[in-house]
Amino acid sequence: MIEDFLIDTETLAQNLGREGLVIIDVRGPAAYSSHIPGAVHSTWHEYSDPQAVAKGLLNPDIKAIEQRLQALGINQNSDVIIYSNPFDNWGDEGRMYWMLQYLGHQSVRILDGGWVKWVAEQRPYEHQMVRVPPGDFTASVRSELIISKDQLKKFVKQSNPGMEIIDARSVEEYAGKEVDGLPRAGHIPMAINMPWSGFLNSDATVRDLDSIKKIFEDRGIDPQKEIITYCLGGVRAAWLYFIMRLIDFEHVKCYPGSWWEWSRDFAAPVEKDVRLLHKVSNPAEVKPS
Repeated sequence: MIEDFLIDTETLAQNLGREGLVIIDVRGPAAYSSHIPGAVHSTWHEYSDPQAVAKGLLNPDIKAIEQRLQALGINQNSDVIIYSNPFDNWGDEGRMYWMLQYLGHQSVRILDGGWVKWVAEQRPYEHQMVRVPPGDFTASVRSELIISKDQLKKFVKQSNPGMEIIDARSVEEYAGKEVDGLPRAGHIPMAINMPWSGFLNSDATVRDLDSIKKIFEDRGIDPQKEIITYCLGGVRAAWLYFIMRLIDFEHVKCYPGSWWEWSRDFAAPVEKDVRLLHKVSNPAEVKPS
């Protein structure tokens, strides 16, 4: 049911201050200066591996992650609501959602429309930093929701017909546009490009489920297959994970290292689509009539 994944602004407003409710604002620190009443602040960067060049890799020290989440007041039975400004990030709420699911939290939802809709409806907000008593959340890792670089390399070499790789980046990145700071451009072989940004309405709410399902159907993506999502650093990929879970894809896992990590391993195969890159980089000129 959609209520298991999303919560609307009216329902959240009615539940502000309820015991057991934890609201997480995943926007940047400056944006948090105005936030939903009671919301604590945390961004995905806080859970990254401090030793890794690839920024999207999770900290392998699960206890350290637990402590950060406990500091947000999260208990085992907390009802966690995540929000951001959906038009001013890379799907950050999806990244927090995926991470909490990976760590085994049972009740996690995203605020439909996020800060955009909340402000448009002139709902209450506050400015002060929220301090809460620590929670008791203990992780129970769900390994079926994640894939490592080495596991993905084996899959690419085996060309398993029961799996699909979905690239959540822009068409330009997928085709092979050079990006500063990355040693190689292109995409993982066999990957299907599905840009992360096409699933919202103009008010920042998620589009109706039938229209989302049609997007995947038109690309020939089978909900019965095992799906792997990736992007640049595992944020857009995690948002796509959320969208696919929303429309009942049962077997979806995220590659958090994504292109930051893959492009730096020269034993990891890479493909470019030169024709597509030329097409999106040099749109046809309009001829005078």
